[in-house]
Amino acid sequence: MDERETAARIAALAKERGTVILAHNYQPPEIQDLADFTGDSLELARKAAGVDAREILFCGVRFMAETAAILNPGRTVLMPDESAGCPMADMIDAAALRALKAEHPGALCVCYVNSTAEVKAECDICVTSGNAERVMARFPADRETIFVPDRHLGSHVAGLLGRRYVLWPGYCPTHARLTADAIARARAAHPGAVVMVHPECPADVRAAADQVLATGAMCAYARTSPAAEFIVGTETGILHRLRRENPGKTFHPADGCLVCPNMKKTTPQKMLESLETGTVRVEVPEETARKARRAIDAMLAAS
Repeated sequence: MDERETAARIAALAKERGTVILAHNYQPPEIQDLADFTGDSLELARKAAGVDAREILFCGVRFMAETAAILNPGRTVLMPDESAGCPMADMIDAAALRALKAEHPGALCVCYVNSTAEVKAECDICVTSGNAERVMARFPADRETIFVPDRHLGSHVAGLLGRRYVLWPGYCPTHARLTADAIARARAAHPGAVVMVHPECPADVRAAADQVLATGAMCAYARTSPAAEFIVGTETGILHRLRRENPGKTFHPADGCLVCPNMKKTTPQKMLESLETGTVRVEVPEETARKARRAIDAMLAAS
């Protein structure tokens, strides 16, 4: 079966099963093109919360599919490759978070959406890179706050709000590979281009950029900016959406090494097999889902 036949079969099966296909901005171009909706974590969380479908095929990594399952307890959530995890999400577990909370009794506990369901269940609220500043500004500045697992996003928001947080030493291995030297080289190669980087990047990289934005915000900024050329400091999958939505503008990767291997595990063939077999089904234990949903709903209400 060639690519066109596979795509046609996926579309036919999705219609037959009542399946909506969601894909993250970091997915390969061919996966984004097969999706009904492509977005960042906040956009996909909102879409999953209001989806009108019997089934969701989630093309991303596991914590994203878990979030969709938590928000849709009566629907089936499928994931094409169950091994597509998130190293940052795995840098903290529920037991470690409970121990940290015991060291800071009464502290507000905030988790990045890039966390497991078990960690979300231990938190008061979760945030995405796109809404973290807005959500966390709602809390008193003098409230002790734990932020897990991404120390870079946490320090970025703390800096924007002039606050101090108890940070877990987690990070995204992909964004951690981007350096300020790479930004300087990209600027030299493309003088005049606007540099956009993700808040998961280290502090010196953020300081070297013109804009620090989540991927959804990068797309919005590129659409409205008068600039015609951009250097993009995040996972290279976003370049496909940026180029598709802005055919008259030019986008360069800040560094070609910014590839998340887990985001690239989804293939059209795996999507087809998932629809044909109804696997892999992502399920979250009821009690964990109930507690985690409180944190997710609090985020959606605040944002």
